[in-house]
Amino acid sequence: MSDQFNTEGEGRVSIAATKERGAERAGAEKFNTVLVANRGEIARRVFASARRAGLGTVAVFSDADENSPHVREADAAVRLPGNTPAQTYLRGDLIIAAARAAGADAVHPGYGFLSENAEFAKAVQDAGLTWIGPPVKAIELMGSKVESKKMMDAAGVPVLAELDPAQVTEDQLPVLIKASAGGGGRGMRVVRTLAELPGQLEGARAEAASAFGDPTVFCERYLETGRHIEVQVMADAHGTVWAVGERECSIQRRHQKVVEEAPSPLVERIPAMRAKLFHAAVDAAAAIGYQGAGTVEFLADEDGGFFFLEMNTRLQVEHPVTELTTGLDLVELQLQVAEGQALGEHPPAQRGHAIEVRLYAEDPAQGWQPQSGTVHRFDIAGVDTEFGVPTATRGVRLDSGVVDGSVVGVFYDPMLAKVIAWAPTRSAAASQLASALSRAKIHGLVTNRDLLVNVLRHPAYLAGETDTAFFDRHGLDTLSAPVAVEVAERVSALAAALAQVAANRRTAPVNGALPSGWRNVSSQPLRKVYESASATYEVDYRLTRNGVLVTDFVSGAELESATPEAVVLTVDGLSRRFEVARYGDLVCVDSPLGAVTLTAVPTFVDPASVVAAGSLLAPMPGTVIRLGAAVGETVSAGRPILWLEAMKMEHTIAAPTDGVLTELDVVVGQQVDVGAILAIVEEPTVGETTEESA
Repeated sequence: MSDQFNTEGEGRVSIAATKERGAERAGAEKFNTVLVANRGEIARRVFASARRAGLGTVAVFSDADENSPHVREADAAVRLPGNTPAQTYLRGDLIIAAARAAGADAVHPGYGFLSENAEFAKAVQDAGLTWIGPPVKAIELMGSKVESKKMMDAAGVPVLAELDPAQVTEDQLPVLIKASAGGGGRGMRVVRTLAELPGQLEGARAEAASAFGDPTVFCERYLETGRHIEVQVMADAHGTVWAVGERECSIQRRHQKVVEEAPSPLVERIPAMRAKLFHAAVDAAAAIGYQGAGTVEFLADEDGGFFFLEMNTRLQVEHPVTELTTGLDLVELQLQVAEGQALGEHPPAQRGHAIEVRLYAEDPAQGWQPQSGTVHRFDIAGVDTEFGVPTATRGVRLDSGVVDGSVVGVFYDPMLAKVIAWAPTRSAAASQLASALSRAKIHGLVTNRDLLVNVLRHPAYLAGETDTAFFDRHGLDTLSAPVAVEVAERVSALAAALAQVAANRRTAPVNGALPSGWRNVSSQPLRKVYESASATYEVDYRLTRNGVLVTDFVSGAELESATPEAVVLTVDGLSRRFEVARYGDLVCVDSPLGAVTLTAVPTFVDPASVVAAGSLLAPMPGTVIRLGAAVGETVSAGRPILWLEAMKMEHTIAAPTDGVLTELDVVVGQQVDVGAILAIVEEPTVGETTEESA
């Protein structure tokens, strides 16, 4: 095998003279219609490239996804009865039957679900369909993280030593438990004491079995701080392997990536690191006879040393940053390689900088609690393209799985979209992306949008000081704080009240002239009450006959104009426009001060809506998978009472206070709705203490 590098070390081509490399694709034929064995954003992404290539498209969908955008956009769609992944997107037999029924002659797996399932890939090929992915053997070899590390070690790729969970010692702590058959943070646990190791192993195995159908886990040394660096590879059936470029994905939550970028700030800083990374990535791909798009992931330290983590034998979620910095369409290349076409000699050089954020329906301030419900409005400001590469020298790209009116359910990952900015410099890309997010209109669900904006504007991030402990180091409470500060919430609450006045006047005129509620002589100000996530606002105001605003709620506020949809206010000489949208009691106010979500508080409260003190409510719909205490036990604040599984993740429901567990209203296996009372912990009376807190 001979190796070639371009003069800047930006790409590498490895030419292998072995016939085995192309054997599996030797008889590849052109296909006409592609079925995407996936859902949401990645299905839409593959459809976009397929349409540009002149190919037909077929979608599959669960009952929960019946109205999803990817279903409407396909040329044909086939229902997979059921809701859970096990009933639908993990049923390879149903997907192959769907391809045959719809006349598809190729299958693209997307990412997640069956994308790295060797048995599914083989079944697709056995059915006479083209598999748009790597060879079955390559998937098998990389499918076990335990065995893949042994193979990479033998190929000369640096690795972290595997630890047998049963043999871990005190000196080896902390360790990271990982699922052998999957990724995406599922089945991962950090263990810092030997006492917690058995319980964490049990939880990791259960989560791995649920997500991947394989409970096998292993341990490795856990590096408290590290840089997550990965290399995009692309290989054809003729022996050419490209190292397209590296990405850095160090900012993570629960071992899942949140912010990704290309090129890596660390690699940019350390001379010769890129060439070494590309060498290792190409060696990894060549060692398994790889074909198609794949990613070789490494954990690096600040000095440029790195260790092999895993190879993802599929397209990555974060592939758009590589596309924007190279101009390549990686999905189009996957299609071409699957047809047996050859890659060029060298990949294009990188250009500029791209940053991607994953916009989730989740509440970072509440332990990354996933959200479900209706997305009433979804509008990202300044988008130049969707699922493509901007033609200018900079731009914003959107890869989204939702549109206005989409419903986020409980059966799948709560990612709403990926928003990507590309600019000549890293700082310009960060600024552009933060601006697009802060001006976005996202109504209906709590999201991690403010967290993303705060990260992109943080001095440490802008200085390139990113690692896997970023959230811990800089404080999740600080990073997840609302972009709209308290004064912005106050002005937004006033705007919401005035918009409601305008709506009342529009819909309820009296005698065709005077508005409903107008008083000739007013004795008291009018009042509307709103709640945000952190405060309650009692908005007192009066409007005179000539429309002048009288209020002490916001000092110096003057009303310029008001409609039910928009209010223009001048405060301290500064005029701003506030756009107001109402969905029942939910009020969303968007302005240059930041997005504010309020709940209108009714004048009279239904007594039935009040729950007992100490009640543990379900934060999201889910399934009870374990119980941690029994009725009558004394518990301390923070003790796990039960665990819910929702959106493919395990969530701990803990005691809110010291006390006695007086009610436990659920059993293992029970489905619960959001807001359901799960248990009640009663605090001890004055002078008493619980056994656990004594």
